[in-house]
Amino acid sequence: MVFALGTRAGLSQLCESSDDETERQDTEPGPRERPPGKEEDGEDEEDGEDEEAQEDASEPSEADDVEEHWESESSSPENGGVPEASEPSSEEEEEAESDNHSATKYVPPQIRKTQETLDDKKREELGRLKKMVNGLINRLSEPNLSSISGQMEELYMANSRKDMNDTLTDILMNACVTAVAMPARLLMEHVLLVSILHHNVGIEVGAHFLEAVVKKFDELCKSDAEGKECENLLALIAHLYNFHVVHCLLIFDILKKLVSTFTEKEIELILFLLKNVGFSLRKDDALALKELITEAQRKASTAEKKFQDQTRVRFMLETMLALRNNDMRKIPGYDPEPVERLRKLQRALVHSSGSGKDTQLRVSLESLLSADQVGRWWIVGSSWSGAPMISDTKSQAQQKLHVGKVSSKIMELARKLRMNTDIRRSIFCVLMTSEDFMDAFEKLLKLGLKDQQEREIVHVILYCCLQEKTFNPFYAFLANKFCGHERRFQVTFQFSIWDKIRDLENLSAAAISNLVSLLAHLIRTKSLPLSVLKVIEFSELDKPKVRFLRQVLSTLLTKADEEEITDIFMRISDNPKLQMLREGLKLFLTHFLLKHAQAQKSAEEASLLKERVELATKALEAKEPKLKL
Repeated sequence: MVFALGTRAGLSQLCESSDDETERQDTEPGPRERPPGKEEDGEDEEDGEDEEAQEDASEPSEADDVEEHWESESSSPENGGVPEASEPSSEEEEEAESDNHSATKYVPPQIRKTQETLDDKKREELGRLKKMVNGLINRLSEPNLSSISGQMEELYMANSRKDMNDTLTDILMNACVTAVAMPARLLMEHVLLVSILHHNVGIEVGAHFLEAVVKKFDELCKSDAEGKECENLLALIAHLYNFHVVHCLLIFDILKKLVSTFTEKEIELILFLLKNVGFSLRKDDALALKELITEAQRKASTAEKKFQDQTRVRFMLETMLALRNNDMRKIPGYDPEPVERLRKLQRALVHSSGSGKDTQLRVSLESLLSADQVGRWWIVGSSWSGAPMISDTKSQAQQKLHVGKVSSKIMELARKLRMNTDIRRSIFCVLMTSEDFMDAFEKLLKLGLKDQQEREIVHVILYCCLQEKTFNPFYAFLANKFCGHERRFQVTFQFSIWDKIRDLENLSAAAISNLVSLLAHLIRTKSLPLSVLKVIEFSELDKPKVRFLRQVLSTLLTKADEEEITDIFMRISDNPKLQMLREGLKLFLTHFLLKHAQAQKSAEEASLLKERVELATKALEAKEPKLKL
């Protein structure tokens, strides 16, 4: 046998093979246990074996327990061992040898006893917990929902959340998912309990239950089950949406999937789901519902003849039209009163801190079904040990957009500028390789960054802008585009610029000049309001801030026309919270800006600046409340 000794695998295999050889020597059968086919050996060999057996018997028996334990593991048929009375074939020897690599690990008796005790104790605790939760679920009803939810919260505080989530989900699934249709009130009460725990204990409660229900529903839809399990699971999902556990995005994903299949079973499920949550969907996203109705009408018109003749298809289309027209009377059996009554009870039992919209799980059907492969991003603090995290090749290419297509010079420049994460390097490479600001804007959006990652776009743009030797308008136009795209980018730019203003004394002259030009451009284009300067304390101005503020205001007053100046300064004139900013600006314009301009600039420039200062002062005072005596 040849091993590559230069690798970790070669070294480990060599050690294991040597251990196996010594073990086979220790456990080799004696003369009385000789396998068949060995009787023709000579007496010399037999005498030699007797002497070896006597020597082995005369040795101290310190490791007898260890050898007996190893022999029992390696020779037992359960562990893949070979009985000693028969001669194994070469294939069986190889299989037994490979099995023995994992089976011959010695576990001391003390540790074995401790592990068995812990397993028994854990099993006993889980059994006791299951009985307690099962007893509470069996007594669940609308009048005692308050006390049972309180006891469930205490169990969550006293036990592991994983154990509680697994136990609660198993019990609820066994209680609600049956082959017969469950009463609607029973399902609503069970889902209401999950919703209360979801809001009061944590979103992982509802997320765990939702994932189990959706996966079971998808499994039953593919298996063509004959019972009512699909209707019961769909009712659970619908009521999770009714009680604000999940966002309407999941409901629309399920409806689109059912419409795409469009068989008799799917039509029944569509009708069932629309009857339960149709009007809530219309209120949450009327446009998506309209698109769904259009797709269903197209499917019905292009379906086979037998579907066009069936009354269920016509009834489904009539129900959708009634939803679109907000006509509740045309939906038979529609009664929103039970759900509204339980919603009032939910508002009374949910703590005020957990009643907001942020507890709704905005997760798609695809994300739930692929949670084991891509992780559970919708649960805060959810751990992930998978590698790679994204198995889809398209997603991998999207995450590494442009990184593999850029030159080594750009990667070296990214390293020098301390772009020390993959996200920052991706953003930096997009900025450096884009044709213009529109190209950069589109490529940065295609990176698909979320939340905290998305803020890195603003940080990298501002950092690169300040590193330029002279101001590059590319960054200003790109920043303007992002501010106009989503308000969250505007807020991030504002906070980032505030951080730079507070740290002016540590910036170079070129960086301050670039920051002045960028800020003036964003204020002129109304991407940021003039109130961004409220971070400056006018009573505690130092030289860097005076110089910075003078440059910003001078740029605004000289580069913008009169109409733009009036509009810029008037935007902060009617807000009472900005009174200190207005007074500080008027004082700064008069005493710092004008006096400096008269001393440093020509008469023509000073005259123009004086006119613009008077115009800005009038705009600041335009909507100020007048004090009447």
